[in-house]
Amino acid sequence: MSDKKIFLRLAQRSDAWVMSAIHIAAIKALPTTFYTRKQLLAWRNYLNKPNSKYILHSMQAEIFFVALENYQITGFASFIVDELIRLYVHPGYQSKGIGRALVTHFCQQAADQGINKVITTASLYAEGFYCKLGFTAIKRAPQQLRTGIVVPVTKMSKTLTSA
Repeated sequence: MSDKKIFLRLAQRSDAWVMSAIHIAAIKALPTTFYTRKQLLAWRNYLNKPNSKYILHSMQAEIFFVALENYQITGFASFIVDELIRLYVHPGYQSKGIGRALVTHFCQQAADQGINKVITTASLYAEGFYCKLGFTAIKRAPQQLRTGIVVPVTKMSKTLTSA
């Protein structure tokens, strides 16, 4: 855990390129333990270089928050009401509490709206991370990526407690 403070803010359209770069870097850093190289390539939309198109399109429906350290975006998350859609942290900043801060922020946003249960679809890599944050697995299921490739994922939920 880092001693540095993690700052979160609402993402801006101008952040989309950096978020795309983080998305690609995070997936490139994954080993082929749970997914094939073909699945990992499809997961990053076959991109080797950032392209803000997918993020900008998603920003029309999803709420995005970014995490910053020394004014640099280190991770991001997006959600719609009670569902955490995306969570990515740059590999150089993982294990510093950034993912935890983004998930905690999402849960607080949901609780503030009177929502008592949230859901997410976790990669098999992230399942343990979410369990540590109080999520429970509902079921494993195949998910079709926008590229048409199917990957196994875990549907998860968390009951929020009232403060």
